[in-house]
Amino acid sequence: MSTTPEHVDVVVVGAGLSGIGAAYRLNTECPGRSVAVLEARDVMGGTWDLFRYPGVRSDSDMFTLGYEFKPWRAAKAIADGPTILSYIHETAAEFGIDELIRYRTKVVDADWSTELARWTVWLETPQGPSTMTCNFLYSCAGYYDYDEGYRPAFPGLDSFTGQVVHPQFWPEDLEYAGKRVVIIGSGATAVTLVPAMAPSAAHVTMLQRSPSWIAAIPGSDKIADRLREKLPPRLAHRLIRSKNIAQQLALYNFCQTFPDRARKVLTRLNVRILGDPEMVAEHFTPSYDPWDQRFCAVPDADLFRSIKRGDAEVVTDHIDSFVPEGIRLRSGRVLEADVVVSATGLKLLPFGGIEPSVDGEVLDLHEQFVWQGAMITGLPNFAVCMGYTNASWTLRADLTHRLVCRVLHHLDRHDYAAGVPLPRRELEERPLLDLSSGYIQRSIAQFPRQGDRGPWRVRQNYILDSLTTMRRGLRGSMEFTPRSAVRTPGAQPEDDALTA
Repeated sequence: MSTTPEHVDVVVVGAGLSGIGAAYRLNTECPGRSVAVLEARDVMGGTWDLFRYPGVRSDSDMFTLGYEFKPWRAAKAIADGPTILSYIHETAAEFGIDELIRYRTKVVDADWSTELARWTVWLETPQGPSTMTCNFLYSCAGYYDYDEGYRPAFPGLDSFTGQVVHPQFWPEDLEYAGKRVVIIGSGATAVTLVPAMAPSAAHVTMLQRSPSWIAAIPGSDKIADRLREKLPPRLAHRLIRSKNIAQQLALYNFCQTFPDRARKVLTRLNVRILGDPEMVAEHFTPSYDPWDQRFCAVPDADLFRSIKRGDAEVVTDHIDSFVPEGIRLRSGRVLEADVVVSATGLKLLPFGGIEPSVDGEVLDLHEQFVWQGAMITGLPNFAVCMGYTNASWTLRADLTHRLVCRVLHHLDRHDYAAGVPLPRRELEERPLLDLSSGYIQRSIAQFPRQGDRGPWRVRQNYILDSLTTMRRGLRGSMEFTPRSAVRTPGAQPEDDALTA
């Protein structure tokens, strides 16, 4: 005997920072709709619960990484992981979002029925496989593979007598006090780990193949602190958020427009802190221009202070092979190590691993285009949340949440069952994530593309996006299906007058 799958209006995939924000917007801007937030793990928080390595923190200020509707009240502008996780939990409880979350419910597949104008979602649950249906599917699972990190093939790894760990799967019982630690990598994770581990380790070495752009920033925001002292919380939050958005955009545009000047400024600042021009030239001056790859920020210059104290050092070289006592470099030097941390980056994975299909045919995502940074050609009533690469993730995420609500209202107002982006003329294709970082270049072919103009271009400019996302006409770049043209679930196909 068959049972009818549970049906909800909107399924949100993921209960991390983005999923909680999406559920808030759907509850407040689309009241009356049924919403289910499906979380594969047994807790909320996403990235901020999964990553437990020492010192894990935001690399954006919390006045912009936090929610627009929930003022950030903690002291530090650059916050540690546990504080951010607490903020997410507090937000979910305050607005009743925790009641919408279904834990240990992993979305493994999704298929759109043109005939019924609804998604069927296949799930893995503790009770076994199941399905549910929804009118709109919204992926807020990010674009990282949370089950597997990027692990290069290191020659001689099996001969190493110490311990190798990956930050994404940090062992709770790892003891590194008094031990020699080598951290392989030069990105945000590596520059966070070094100052966090250095005080208790015997010595920490950050081993990089090539330098990254790194800049010291204040851990606290003095202007923000003064505004919060003098003004009501929501007004202060709005002003601080606006200030920081403008600062982020100004820095990005300066680096993109005047790369040579940006290189000189950053180099001069780092020399001022470290006091060693040769060290900065060798280890902190990349060959690429600032913001060709994501920028690394170190609050209160903690990485540089560890180096100046002698607790840590940076080595720029290539790995020749692991040896029993550590890592032998191409230069011949052997870095002795008891613990090696492979901070070599993440793997990208579109839509949390879901491969959406339409009427049973899996869509080739790389042949599709992204509309307004959110919806995908070929996938009706589907959206994906992708944040900025040059600013706080949540800024774009919140715009996407509001855009989804706008599309849902448009469907209701005109009695449409579905909407899908549709270019009116040929687009010049560009990669969706236009950065030269290795972790992006390794996986970008799995993702849809962006176009060269209008709503098909994924801009890295929150101010322009905030002016256009909610004002740009929908009819000019979307195709809609009238509700009268789809079959009512449960009705026999021959009884319906279906139209193309």
